[in-house]
Amino acid sequence: MKRYLKVGILVTGTLLFAGSVWLWGFCRFYVGPNQMAVVTSKTGDPLKPGQILAHQGQKGIWENPLGEGRHFLNPVIYDWEIVPITIVRPGKAAMVTSKIGATLPEGEFIADRGQKGIWRSVLGPGKYRLNPYGYSISIVDAISIPIGYVGVVTSLSGTQAENGQFANPKQKGVRKDVLQPALYYINPKEYKVDVLEVGINQVSLLGQNGSKVVTKARQLGQNEALNTLQSAVLQKQEAKRKDYLSRKISSHSKSYQKGDQVNFEAGSPLADKAPAPLKEGEINLTELVSFPSRDGFLISLDMTVEFELAPGRIATIFRRYGDLPAVVDKIIMPQITSISRNKGSEYRAKDFIVGEGREKFQDDLTSALEQTLGAKGIKVYNALIRHVEVPDQIREPIQLASIAIEQDLTNKERQNTARKLAELNTELSLIKQRGEQVLQETEKIKAEIHADLGKQVAEIQAQTLKKTAEIKKQTAEIQANRVRVLGQAQASALQKVDGERANGLALKTAVFNDPQAYAQWRFADSLNPALKLNIIHAGEGTLWTDLKNTGFAELGGARQLKTK
Repeated sequence: MKRYLKVGILVTGTLLFAGSVWLWGFCRFYVGPNQMAVVTSKTGDPLKPGQILAHQGQKGIWENPLGEGRHFLNPVIYDWEIVPITIVRPGKAAMVTSKIGATLPEGEFIADRGQKGIWRSVLGPGKYRLNPYGYSISIVDAISIPIGYVGVVTSLSGTQAENGQFANPKQKGVRKDVLQPALYYINPKEYKVDVLEVGINQVSLLGQNGSKVVTKARQLGQNEALNTLQSAVLQKQEAKRKDYLSRKISSHSKSYQKGDQVNFEAGSPLADKAPAPLKEGEINLTELVSFPSRDGFLISLDMTVEFELAPGRIATIFRRYGDLPAVVDKIIMPQITSISRNKGSEYRAKDFIVGEGREKFQDDLTSALEQTLGAKGIKVYNALIRHVEVPDQIREPIQLASIAIEQDLTNKERQNTARKLAELNTELSLIKQRGEQVLQETEKIKAEIHADLGKQVAEIQAQTLKKTAEIKKQTAEIQANRVRVLGQAQASALQKVDGERANGLALKTAVFNDPQAYAQWRFADSLNPALKLNIIHAGEGTLWTDLKNTGFAELGGARQLKTK
């Protein structure tokens, strides 16, 4: 029995050891960071028709990959493949195309989750484990709208919106709401975003050199990543604008005769004559302003028009006319040339050279453009005339006449200047003379003031001395009067006291009616009240031996003791 038990334990241990070797040596695999394992099952139920990824219990590629960590699968039943996961960096978005799911309705190409096709929503920055056999992923840039711009959104999927109307949700066309400056994760297959400048732009008509649109400069921020994204958005928009201009120019390339506008864009026949390369925000157009004057002379103008697309109507403008070059080409330029011709034909050629006609024409042009373009959502601020080209046959005589007039005015002004200079010199002399006179009068007034002040000071001092003497006199009189009064009072008091004393003595003397008796009374009255009288009777012996009986001896001893 023990033998069978030992064999069982040995077999069990062997099997456990073999199982551990099999499990850890052949079935174990590790999925590292930023990786995933795509597992293929070799057994199970077959896939349904059209099914690409397998569910639990089916044979084929598992739909859900395994994440990071240690896993154990039987290599006899399963195969696995380690592949990197999808990492979407900041500023990027992942556009997912699903190969699995329900089939889209006819005409649709944007899918929701669970449908086959391009997912409507994109994946923002993060890490994702999507089976590469079931999903195709494309990394695209996020849309960063710079400050000073807005994004006009055009929906590319859904049913077509009615003509002249904005697109509602699930409709194809331009959306009414625009994107404000920020970062957006947008599916480029579902929406197209065009950035348009918000603020003042300029369109300059440069005569025979063509026309140029200068848009507002982009404001760079502190975030370099956002600046890069914004540059990418603007470069794409600039590429669209160049494409529009190249198509427009090619349609006009058949006419390069003398007097016609030439194109300096890259690749054109006259590109080598381009005055300068375009800077950021500049657009060249093929337009100029020329018209006959009222007296039949051809006038060419250089002008600059400052305008702004109304922020609340940018989506409407874009839906009707397109991007900024198209707005300038289709609306602003035709209105400028048309109004310039209509208004300019009311003026003579001379009015554009001298006088106030040029300024009045500029004001009329600005007012007409404000009214016409304002109704279309384009606000005009200024229309500035910078240069006027007039035929030589009319310009030269007018210029010579103007120069003669100006020369005559200059001579008159010189005469006026000389006269004014003489008057000025005269006035300067008078001013100097008057200044000296004022100085003398000032010195005289100062002397008079000084003398008057001295006189006033002397008078004040004399009055002060007089007042001081009077006060001293009054003080002396008061002191004398005080001494006299005090003397009189003392004498009167002494007289009264001594008189009363004398009267008292007289009364006392009259009472005693004997001077000796009065004297004795005075003597007695002046004695010390503590005085004692002892009467000593002399007996046998001497006076000194009887002193002890008188009490003087005790009194003397007490005084001795007290003295000691």
